[in-house]
Amino acid sequence: MDPAALRQLLDQVADGVVSPDEAASVVARLPFADLGNVRLDHHRAVRTGLPEAIYAPAKSPADLHTAVAGMLAVSGVPVVVSRLTSEQVDGLLSEFGEVDGGPTTTWGPPQGSGPSATLVWRSAPARPGSVVVAAAGTADVAVADECSAVLAAHGVVPERLTDVGVAGVHRLLGEVERLQAADVVVAVAGMEGALASVIGGLTAAPVVAVPTSVGYGSSMEGVTAMQAMLASCAPGVAVVGIDNGFGAACATMRLLNTLQRGASATPASTNGRVGP
Repeated sequence: MDPAALRQLLDQVADGVVSPDEAASVVARLPFADLGNVRLDHHRAVRTGLPEAIYAPAKSPADLHTAVAGMLAVSGVPVVVSRLTSEQVDGLLSEFGEVDGGPTTTWGPPQGSGPSATLVWRSAPARPGSVVVAAAGTADVAVADECSAVLAAHGVVPERLTDVGVAGVHRLLGEVERLQAADVVVAVAGMEGALASVIGGLTAAPVVAVPTSVGYGSSMEGVTAMQAMLASCAPGVAVVGIDNGFGAACATMRLLNTLQRGASATPASTNGRVGP
């Protein structure tokens, strides 16, 4: 349950549509559901604005299926399962493939010996917020795809820029207007990670930088890009972990939620004067 669903429930109690006992039964399930090895945090969306997601690696088939079934049983929030193997995807699709019309599947960053997938059931309706996800090279697209899939699950379909790395910086400079119009820009880059610094110098929007494990020589599987982003000369660039498209999406959603709260709290203005 998210804050909007909780407010709707309270309105229904106030209007007499839902009885207090029925509402109490729903709220009793909010803090968490103890399903044995799995304890689902159903209250997370109310606290943080983002529902719990399911991290698939190292989970047994039984625990993974329990977690997905438990999340699907709660209405009003998207169900996101990240970093799935192809075998896990097949198992979940065979059991839950028809729930809510079936999930969307996006293949993303490597996990273990092969690429991983993100499954999303019940994506949220479209909401305000303009996000650009920029990938330095096509080798970075898998991480950008994971970020985009999680954003879309929460109702924000980002604009995508691909192959705009600094080795041909004119490709990025041709997109400056899109960068400057965005509420948030996610910069996804391996190699030396310079894309984040360049974008940070072109737009006033918050920039969330994602280092990837792509690169030659001393790229050190993303460590070089991460260190460069952390040492960016463009002030205020925020950096998540290597290949962490999921974390970049969540950071972006927190920013958008804060922007939306700020916009709703701004008093109306008349003839340049604030307030009545």
